[in-house]
Amino acid sequence: MPDESVDFPGLVVPAGHVEPVPRRIRAQVGGRWVFDTRRAWYVWEWPGYPQYAVPLRDLAEGVLLTDDGRTGRLAPGPARRHSLRIGAEVRAGAAWVWAEGAPEQLVGTARFRWDALDAWYEEEEQVFVHPRSPYTRVDALRSSSGVRVEVDGVVLADAPSSVKLFETGLPTRYYLERTYVDWTLLRPSDTVTQCPYKGRTSGYWSFAHGTAVHDDLAWAYDFPTAACSAVAGMVAFYNERVDLSVDGVALPRPTALTRERWDRLNA
Repeated sequence: MPDESVDFPGLVVPAGHVEPVPRRIRAQVGGRWVFDTRRAWYVWEWPGYPQYAVPLRDLAEGVLLTDDGRTGRLAPGPARRHSLRIGAEVRAGAAWVWAEGAPEQLVGTARFRWDALDAWYEEEEQVFVHPRSPYTRVDALRSSSGVRVEVDGVVLADAPSSVKLFETGLPTRYYLERTYVDWTLLRPSDTVTQCPYKGRTSGYWSFAHGTAVHDDLAWAYDFPTAACSAVAGMVAFYNERVDLSVDGVALPRPTALTRERWDRLNA
């Protein structure tokens, strides 16, 4: 992953940095635990967010890693690629095992490809997309700020208050009560996205008015993570793709780190 930290002004952890994870980390394949560790390490292979390095001694009984014969060099040092076998399940190229020449803490640990495993947990809470960075904050704060949302001069929402969600390195998002949204202008889509810090979305909506269509402008989390519970059931709009006014002041549209690029970085 290239160094793209210019887009993440709050994320300044250098590629190659390693530090201990203070949380219990577990993951599953086919409903079976692949590992259960309290001795994982954070590894920054690029500045945006870390990966987990899991001690091989904490793999579950019956879990096998077989060397694929491919070597590589990730940011902290050399590694060898392995496939994962657990019962009848085989996940090719599922892990990199750190080799001699990597930082001492990483030798004897594996970094699993996120999508090679079915579900990941920090303590008892499921985590999506990638590990949560200990240097990223997400705060959802109730606010008396009124928010007006327009697209092509058409008002989609006009709310007297909001919940502001502040996430390191991303634009402030404004979550609005559904009663202040004009649902006659929106239609549901099948899109679902996931966020390490907020959880899995419960709905997306596109704008349709006359011949104009703008896909997936708004979304909601009906069951967000505990840290973001204040936005449960509320609706937010992409600042990059709508015209937002907060307390009567028009906001400039953020330059698009954009959803498309964020999704590409998180792929």
